[in-house]
Amino acid sequence: MSVRVLVVDDQALVRGSFRLLVETAEGLTVVGEAGNGLEAVELAVRLRPDVVLMDVRMPELDGVAATRRICERVPGSHVLILTTFDLDEYVYGALRAGASGFLLKDAPPADLLAAIRVVAAGDALLAPTITRRMIARFTEAERPLPTPALNGVTPREREVLLLVARGLSNTEIADRLHLSAATVKTHIGRLLDKLTARDRAQLVIAAYESGLVSARDS
Repeated sequence: MSVRVLVVDDQALVRGSFRLLVETAEGLTVVGEAGNGLEAVELAVRLRPDVVLMDVRMPELDGVAATRRICERVPGSHVLILTTFDLDEYVYGALRAGASGFLLKDAPPADLLAAIRVVAAGDALLAPTITRRMIARFTEAERPLPTPALNGVTPREREVLLLVARGLSNTEIADRLHLSAATVKTHIGRLLDKLTARDRAQLVIAAYESGLVSARDS
Protein backbone atom coordinates (compact mmCIF):
# COMPACT_ATOMS: atom_id res chain seq x y z
CA MET A 1 0.00 0.00 0.00
CA SER A 2 1.13 3.53 -0.76
CA VAL A 3 2.27 5.79 2.08
CA ARG A 4 -0.06 8.79 2.15
CA VAL A 5 1.70 12.11 2.80
CA LEU A 6 0.40 15.55 3.78
CA VAL A 7 2.80 18.42 2.99
CA VAL A 8 2.67 21.47 5.27
CA ASP A 9 4.66 24.64 4.58
CA ASP A 10 3.70 28.31 4.32
CA GLN A 11 5.73 28.75 1.12
CA ALA A 12 3.94 27.48 -1.98
CA LEU A 13 7.21 26.92 -3.85
CA VAL A 14 8.55 24.72 -1.06
CA ARG A 15 5.32 22.74 -0.90
CA GLY A 16 5.40 22.21 -4.63
CA SER A 17 9.01 21.02 -4.51
CA PHE A 18 8.24 18.51 -1.79
CA ARG A 19 5.13 17.31 -3.61
CA LEU A 20 7.09 16.75 -6.82
CA LEU A 21 9.83 14.87 -4.98
CA VAL A 22 7.46 12.66 -3.00
CA GLU A 23 5.24 11.80 -5.95
CA THR A 24 8.19 10.68 -8.06
CA ALA A 25 9.06 8.06 -5.41
CA GLU A 26 7.64 4.59 -5.59
CA GLY A 27 5.09 3.81 -2.90
CA LEU A 28 4.57 7.42 -1.78
CA THR A 29 1.56 9.63 -2.56
CA VAL A 30 0.80 13.24 -1.61
CA VAL A 31 -2.84 13.45 -0.49
CA GLY A 32 -2.89 17.15 0.32
CA GLU A 33 -1.07 20.41 1.00
CA ALA A 34 -1.52 22.98 3.77
CA GLY A 35 -0.12 26.49 4.05
CA ASN A 36 -0.49 26.91 7.82
CA GLY A 37 -1.06 24.94 10.99
CA LEU A 38 -4.83 25.34 11.08
CA GLU A 39 -5.15 23.96 7.55
CA ALA A 40 -2.78 21.15 8.48
CA VAL A 41 -4.93 20.02 11.41
CA GLU A 42 -8.12 20.24 9.37
CA LEU A 43 -6.67 18.22 6.49
CA ALA A 44 -5.03 15.67 8.78
CA VAL A 45 -8.33 14.99 10.53
CA ARG A 46 -10.14 14.67 7.20
CA LEU A 47 -7.53 12.83 5.14
CA ARG A 48 -5.84 10.68 7.82
CA PRO A 49 -2.38 10.73 6.18
CA ASP A 50 0.29 8.26 7.24
CA VAL A 51 2.93 10.99 7.42
CA VAL A 52 2.71 14.77 7.83
CA LEU A 53 5.72 16.74 6.59
CA MET A 54 5.48 19.69 8.96
CA ASP A 55 7.16 23.08 8.77
CA VAL A 56 7.54 24.69 12.20
CA ARG A 57 7.48 28.43 11.58
CA MET A 58 4.11 29.29 10.07
CA PRO A 59 1.31 31.88 10.42
CA GLU A 60 -2.10 31.17 11.96
CA LEU A 61 -0.87 28.18 13.98
CA ASP A 62 2.76 27.15 14.24
CA GLY A 63 4.04 23.64 13.64
CA VAL A 64 4.35 22.83 17.35
CA ALA A 65 0.70 23.50 18.12
CA ALA A 66 -0.38 21.82 14.89
CA THR A 67 1.69 18.75 15.74
CA ARG A 68 0.13 18.51 19.18
CA ARG A 69 -3.39 18.69 17.79
CA ILE A 70 -2.70 16.17 15.05
CA CYS A 71 -1.10 13.70 17.44
CA GLU A 72 -4.11 14.01 19.75
CA ARG A 73 -6.78 13.80 17.07
CA VAL A 74 -5.17 11.52 14.50
CA PRO A 75 -3.02 9.05 16.46
CA GLY A 76 -2.36 7.00 13.32
CA SER A 77 -0.58 9.90 11.62
CA HIS A 78 3.13 10.43 12.16
CA VAL A 79 4.62 13.92 12.05
CA LEU A 80 8.03 14.55 10.51
CA ILE A 81 9.33 18.04 11.28
CA LEU A 82 11.20 19.91 8.55
CA THR A 83 13.39 22.73 9.77
CA THR A 84 16.12 25.07 8.57
CA PHE A 85 18.05 24.94 11.85
CA ASP A 86 19.09 21.83 13.76
CA LEU A 87 19.14 23.69 17.08
CA ASP A 88 15.60 25.02 17.01
CA GLU A 89 13.39 25.42 20.07
CA TYR A 90 10.37 24.90 17.84
CA VAL A 91 11.65 21.44 16.89
CA TYR A 92 12.21 20.54 20.52
CA GLY A 93 8.66 21.63 21.32
CA ALA A 94 7.30 19.61 18.41
CA LEU A 95 9.12 16.48 19.53
CA ARG A 96 7.62 16.95 22.99
CA ALA A 97 4.22 17.37 21.34
CA GLY A 98 4.51 13.98 19.66
CA ALA A 99 6.48 14.41 16.43
CA SER A 100 8.30 11.27 15.36
CA GLY A 101 11.48 13.06 14.34
CA PHE A 102 12.93 15.90 12.33
CA LEU A 103 14.98 16.52 9.24
CA LEU A 104 16.82 19.57 7.95
CA LYS A 105 15.26 21.10 4.84
CA ASP A 106 18.58 21.00 3.01
CA ALA A 107 18.94 17.25 3.50
CA PRO A 108 19.50 15.24 0.29
CA PRO A 109 16.25 14.18 -1.43
CA ALA A 110 17.02 10.51 -0.81
CA ASP A 111 17.23 11.21 2.94
CA LEU A 112 13.79 12.85 2.95
CA LEU A 113 12.20 9.92 1.14
CA ALA A 114 13.88 7.48 3.51
CA ALA A 115 12.71 9.53 6.49
CA ILE A 116 9.10 9.40 5.31
CA ARG A 117 9.29 5.63 5.07
CA VAL A 118 10.92 5.33 8.50
CA VAL A 119 8.24 7.31 10.34
CA ALA A 120 5.44 5.71 8.28
CA ALA A 121 6.63 2.35 9.62
CA GLY A 122 6.11 3.64 13.15
CA ASP A 123 9.76 4.25 13.98
CA ALA A 124 11.30 7.49 15.20
CA LEU A 125 13.72 9.36 13.00
CA LEU A 126 16.61 10.22 15.28
CA ALA A 127 19.89 11.56 14.03
CA PRO A 128 21.57 10.79 17.37
CA THR A 129 24.26 13.48 17.42
CA ILE A 130 22.01 16.36 16.37
CA THR A 131 18.99 15.18 18.34
CA ARG A 132 20.88 14.66 21.59
CA ARG A 133 22.67 17.99 21.21
CA MET A 134 19.40 19.82 20.59
CA ILE A 135 17.50 18.16 23.43
CA ALA A 136 20.42 18.66 25.81
CA ARG A 137 20.55 22.36 24.97
CA PHE A 138 16.91 23.02 25.75
CA THR A 139 16.56 20.73 28.75
CA GLU A 140 19.69 22.16 30.35
CA ALA A 141 18.47 25.69 29.66
CA GLU A 142 15.37 24.81 31.66
CA ARG A 143 17.53 23.23 34.41
CA PRO A 144 15.64 19.92 34.52
CA LEU A 145 15.66 18.08 37.83
CA PRO A 146 15.05 14.41 38.52
CA THR A 147 11.30 13.90 38.63
CA PRO A 148 8.92 11.08 39.54
CA ALA A 149 8.46 10.56 35.77
CA LEU A 150 10.56 7.38 35.89
CA ASN A 151 8.77 5.91 38.90
CA GLY A 152 7.71 2.39 38.07
CA VAL A 153 10.53 1.93 35.57
CA THR A 154 12.68 -1.07 36.51
CA PRO A 155 16.49 -0.90 36.73
CA ARG A 156 16.79 -2.90 33.50
CA GLU A 157 14.32 -0.61 31.74
CA ARG A 158 16.39 2.38 32.90
CA GLU A 159 19.45 0.79 31.28
CA VAL A 160 17.52 0.34 28.04
CA LEU A 161 16.17 3.90 28.20
CA LEU A 162 19.68 5.28 28.72
CA LEU A 163 20.94 3.49 25.61
CA VAL A 164 17.92 4.60 23.58
CA ALA A 165 18.73 8.18 24.57
CA ARG A 166 22.29 7.67 23.38
CA GLY A 167 20.98 6.70 19.95
CA LEU A 168 21.57 2.94 19.98
CA SER A 169 19.37 0.66 17.89
CA ASN A 170 17.57 -2.36 19.33
CA THR A 171 20.27 -4.64 17.98
CA GLU A 172 23.03 -2.52 19.52
CA ILE A 173 21.19 -2.40 22.86
CA ALA A 174 20.77 -6.19 22.78
CA ASP A 175 24.50 -6.64 22.17
CA ARG A 176 25.46 -4.14 24.87
CA LEU A 177 23.20 -5.68 27.54
CA HIS A 178 23.56 -9.30 26.37
CA LEU A 179 19.84 -9.62 25.72
CA SER A 180 17.83 -10.93 22.81
CA ALA A 181 16.38 -8.44 20.33
CA ALA A 182 12.89 -9.62 21.32
CA THR A 183 13.59 -8.85 24.98
CA VAL A 184 14.83 -5.36 24.12
CA LYS A 185 11.70 -4.78 22.06
CA THR A 186 9.59 -5.85 25.04
CA HIS A 187 11.44 -3.46 27.37
CA ILE A 188 10.95 -0.59 24.93
CA GLY A 189 7.26 -1.41 24.62
CA ARG A 190 6.92 -1.25 28.40
CA LEU A 191 8.81 2.05 28.52
CA LEU A 192 6.50 3.52 25.90
CA ASP A 193 3.53 2.45 27.97
CA LYS A 194 4.88 3.57 31.36
CA LEU A 195 6.08 6.93 30.10
CA THR A 196 3.03 7.44 27.84
CA ALA A 197 5.40 8.06 24.94
CA ARG A 198 4.46 7.71 21.27
CA ASP A 199 7.85 6.54 20.08
CA ARG A 200 11.60 6.57 20.65
CA ALA A 201 11.83 10.32 20.10
CA GLN A 202 9.72 10.91 23.19
CA LEU A 203 11.69 8.32 25.13
CA VAL A 204 14.86 10.31 24.43
CA ILE A 205 13.20 13.48 25.71
CA ALA A 206 11.95 11.66 28.82
CA ALA A 207 15.48 10.46 29.54
CA TYR A 208 16.80 14.04 29.45
CA GLU A 209 13.91 15.70 31.25
CA SER A 210 13.97 13.15 34.07
CA GLY A 211 17.68 13.79 34.64
CA LEU A 212 18.66 10.26 33.63
CA VAL A 213 20.82 11.72 30.84
CA SER A 214 22.55 15.08 30.63
CA ALA A 215 24.57 16.97 28.03
CA ARG A 216 27.74 15.64 29.65
CA ASP A 217 26.67 12.15 28.58
CA SER A 218 26.22 13.16 24.93
